Amino acid sequence: MTVTARRAVLLLTPIMALIAAAFVWPALRLGRISLVQASASGAMTDAVTVANYTTFFTEPANLELAANSLLLSLVVTLATLVCAYPLAIVLHRASSRWQPLLFALTISPLLVSSVVRTYGWMALLGDRGPVNALLVAAGIVPEPVRLVNNALGVAIGLVEILMPYMTLSLVAGFGRLDVAYEEAAASLGAGPVQRFRRVVLPLTLPGVALGCGLVFVLTMSSFITPKLLGGGRVFLLATEIYDLAIVRLQWPTAATLAMVVLAVLGLTTAWFPRLTRRFD
Repeated sequence: MTVTARRAVLLLTPIMALIAAAFVWPALRLGRISLVQASASGAMTDAVTVANYTTFFTEPANLELAANSLLLSLVVTLATLVCAYPLAIVLHRASSRWQPLLFALTISPLLVSSVVRTYGWMALLGDRGPVNALLVAAGIVPEPVRLVNNALGVAIGLVEILMPYMTLSLVAGFGRLDVAYEEAAASLGAGPVQRFRRVVLPLTLPGVALGCGLVFVLTMSSFITPKLLGGGRVFLLATEIYDLAIVRLQWPTAATLAMVVLAVLGLTTAWFPRLTRRFD
């Protein structure tokens, strides 16, 4: 082993040890628990079985949970992208004088706990909240619309909470975007729509892939916002894992669902960087 390789190993040893202790070992323990057979009383035994996975993939209720989680993650990711893309363009094109202030405003919601922001959305979207009051006063709806305790409220809350992550990811992937390219396209007769479709969008696709991957992963693993804004009526994999592990004490089943979520997140994390490199 060369001196350079030896130094690299020494430098990487602390972080690799931390990853092994904080992530790899707990994941292995979780996988071991998912293979444990529970007794009739719910207590874990020493028997090893794959029945928990067989049950998950054969029960329609579990498949519906997975489908709901994937659908919500896709909807939230798309909505967050639509909301954050214009903001990312403004941040990327802002002058050096205004960029620090704009970036500070963008990340300022991250300084507030997601629990606090979720309770804020519960107050805003409630039947007597300002959103419904504005809709009724404007004559858009004759009576308050139910915006909480359903999937719509969960999606609205997650979009707002995850927008800073999407925005920063988009800006980080906008390195190839240059105003000179748009000016060249305009000089050749391209209109605003053509410039966006043929120049801006292709150059920003790496940032789009990066932001979508991050937001999708965070939505799939989110628990607090679906639990509070869903009011116990929105059933997702994350909320079901909590109920199984904490309320019903069915640890093997909860570990099985957690391993399924971990597998989905792992596949997403592995696929999106490859997609990003394809766009580069």
